[in-house]
Amino acid sequence: ALDLAALATEHAQFKDWWWKVQIGKCYYRLGLYREAEKQFKSALKQQDMVDTILYLAKVYVRLDQPVTALNLFKQGLDRFPGEVTLICGIARIYEEMNNISSAAEYYKDVLKQDNTHVEAIACIGSNHFYSDQPEIALRFYRRLLQMGVYNCQLFNNLGLCCFYAQQYDMTLSSFERALFLAENEEETADVWYNLGHVAVGIGDLNLAYQCFRLTLVNNNDHAEAYNNLAVLEMRKGHIEQARALLQTASSLAPHMYEPHFNFAILSEKIGDLQRSYTAAQKSEEAFPGHVDTQQLIKQLKQHFAML
Repeated sequence: ALDLAALATEHAQFKDWWWKVQIGKCYYRLGLYREAEKQFKSALKQQDMVDTILYLAKVYVRLDQPVTALNLFKQGLDRFPGEVTLICGIARIYEEMNNISSAAEYYKDVLKQDNTHVEAIACIGSNHFYSDQPEIALRFYRRLLQMGVYNCQLFNNLGLCCFYAQQYDMTLSSFERALFLAENEEETADVWYNLGHVAVGIGDLNLAYQCFRLTLVNNNDHAEAYNNLAVLEMRKGHIEQARALLQTASSLAPHMYEPHFNFAILSEKIGDLQRSYTAAQKSEEAFPGHVDTQQLIKQLKQHFAML
């Protein structure tokens, strides 16, 4: 394809922007991002196109230059005001940079231009859910249902929103529908994991144990499920099983602070202070603002000082 595009560009005396974009696409697929960047820039000089801006932004994202991509999108918006794909691109980059509030603002701008944009509605809904506003999130997810979106993820989120908004009559039926619509084992695992949370919330620890086990049956690399199972094992007094599960969780997801913190608490209870201190430090690295970890480290330092 690259050879064909190169010959065609040559034939057009390098004046046809379309062939330059095709060469850029080939370079992008081959992983030659700098070459792709040159082709897309050259094409943009000849012809201003939204598609070319989007391809060039993809190149910058791959080169790990999100700020350059943002600037490119904003320049594009000056030339194509109100273009939904460009606003959406800015929102996605902010979301990946973990700047959720800015992302939500841009998604709202998307909805001003296109009020049936599924991705924008879903992202604003999830933002409200994580801002402890499940009732508002529920309105956004219901809007998606009215628009005819019918998949596992939507019913999974609806189930969680109903649970946290205390609309218990809808919770289980939403999760049942999500399980029915799950297309692969990972989706099924996520639904069972959320059902485990609901079970913990209503105090049925046996059901929670079964749900987390079913999560691992469907997805053996689900770190959060290992962590939660370990906590349930700790409550039953099964120290060795809990320790093994926590070690698995922390090796699968070293960025999570919960397995490290739980391991630190467990080790401290059985008197293994050195391991407890090491795990607490790892927990603090993963989440410096966690108050319980700081208190545990303080207690352990006092123990060591007394020794």
